[in-house]
Amino acid sequence: MVGHTPSDETGRRDQTGGGPTARRIILGAQLRRLREAAGITRAAAGYAIRGSESKISRLELGRVGFKSRDVADLLTLYGVTEPAERDAVMAMVLRSNERGWWHRYSDLMPAWFQDYVGLEESAARIMAYEAQFVPGLLQTKEYCLAVASHGRPDVASQEVQRRVALRMQRQRVLHRPGAPKFWVVIDESVLRRPIGGRNVMLHQLDHLLEITRLPHVVLQVVPYQLSGYAAEGSFAMLRFAEPELPDVVYIEHLTGALYLDRLDELERYGRVFDRLTVDAEPPESSRALLAKLRAEI
Repeated sequence: MVGHTPSDETGRRDQTGGGPTARRIILGAQLRRLREAAGITRAAAGYAIRGSESKISRLELGRVGFKSRDVADLLTLYGVTEPAERDAVMAMVLRSNERGWWHRYSDLMPAWFQDYVGLEESAARIMAYEAQFVPGLLQTKEYCLAVASHGRPDVASQEVQRRVALRMQRQRVLHRPGAPKFWVVIDESVLRRPIGGRNVMLHQLDHLLEITRLPHVVLQVVPYQLSGYAAEGSFAMLRFAEPELPDVVYIEHLTGALYLDRLDELERYGRVFDRLTVDAEPPESSRALLAKLRAEI
């Protein structure tokens, strides 16, 4: 899941309000509104840019990059002739195609994860449940190295070291101005699993006790006796300040990921997360449990 796989890295929000993925979605939504206001079908719009209906659908969903020529042709088709309005849209095209800072690590990230990178850095609120590892945003360097090296940090390759460096840079999202609210629920077994050995876990528990002092970071622990009832596996829910951006549920598996945004899916996972927060110890009790587990190691 997004909290623990070596490839799941992201970073800060930029000055223009959201990463490339978020801007693509916003631009796509704007083009959809212009098309609908002009009473033009997707098929007709696709024909106008030498494409297909499915291409227009992908553009309007922000799932592909935008070509300036295509957008200019669409604006003309939709009757957008005011220079200032056209310039504003075309400027957004350029920003939406900018590469995120993580692009230099793209060789380490599977293609299916790169959209999540852009979305997570733009989120206003991140809610996650982790059943196996400490969430990636809260991992220490040593813990991350143990996970990324499959328990062999002493023989970690240069690629593994780059994965660790990338995740450490990703964690800056929690320390920048306007950081997202990060509310995470973890299974008690996560804290008892000796990833990296005693010293690594001691450091990791100390880090959790420290970072949960931040007002925008909330951590709750589901005790053993309630473990496994509310959720079958790890997931994350992302919410955004921009009305054009729908909530997203992200579920990672071994060879890919699912992005869920249908209302019924969002409601189901919202209820699951609510149940997890009820089953889990409250934040202060969870911190007390962290301290207790640390003393027992």
